[in-house]
Amino acid sequence: MTEPKKIAVITGASSGLGREFVKQLGRYGELSEIWAIARREEKLLELTGITECPIKPIPADLTEEKTTAMLRDMFRKEDPEIAYLINAAGFGRIGMSTEIPAEDNEAMIDLNCRAAVAVTDAALPYMRKGSRILEICSTAAFQPLPGLNVYAATKAFLMSYTKSLHYELLLRGIHVTAVCPYWIKDTEFIPVAQMTGKKAVKHFPFTAKPPFVVSWALFDSDINLWVSTPGPVPLLHRMTAKFIPHFIMVPVWDLLRRI
Repeated sequence: MTEPKKIAVITGASSGLGREFVKQLGRYGELSEIWAIARREEKLLELTGITECPIKPIPADLTEEKTTAMLRDMFRKEDPEIAYLINAAGFGRIGMSTEIPAEDNEAMIDLNCRAAVAVTDAALPYMRKGSRILEICSTAAFQPLPGLNVYAATKAFLMSYTKSLHYELLLRGIHVTAVCPYWIKDTEFIPVAQMTGKKAVKHFPFTAKPPFVVSWALFDSDINLWVSTPGPVPLLHRMTAKFIPHFIMVPVWDLLRRI
């Protein structure tokens, strides 16, 4: 009986953290294939130039429910062992809730929450002891954030979901980690988030780079932390938000974002 193909499934793989996960996991040498999911096929095809691991490009929009059905069908047909699931697909909008188009707010909820849960549900039957799930959240999950209201709320949902999943899968030996970075440079997130044209957040200090965030997150996944805070800034934010009430943290953030 042949061994199942050992794969990584990475959403949002065409850019940013998703692309960096492809690059770093491709170095491990344990994977038969990386299934890379994103909307832009041309960007997915470029991934073959950054890793020697075979890439299976899956151009698809995760906000469409038919995409999840397609993934379930692909998993059923190929019956792989999913060694890594990286849910890096997501986006944000910067601005007050009344300034952001309703369809953008709804799309954030759909992609950042529903799609992440749906892909995870589809992958779980194919995960074994030692498999890893990394849900890409944000330090925005630690507190309400005016100017990033809906985005922060979606990440709070995803972090809560991931923590519970971590506990539920402990006895199966599957590691589950919510990755909560701060601002990240050299990605599309900030330019896309600012497409509302509003300067709700004026400066983006202490940004980290994708290679640093991904290597830190993979280490935290290896030791099975349920929340990964890549670097001193997200760790400080996490600890501060844990001990200082939100009714203080919210106006402090509101002041800092305007400076």
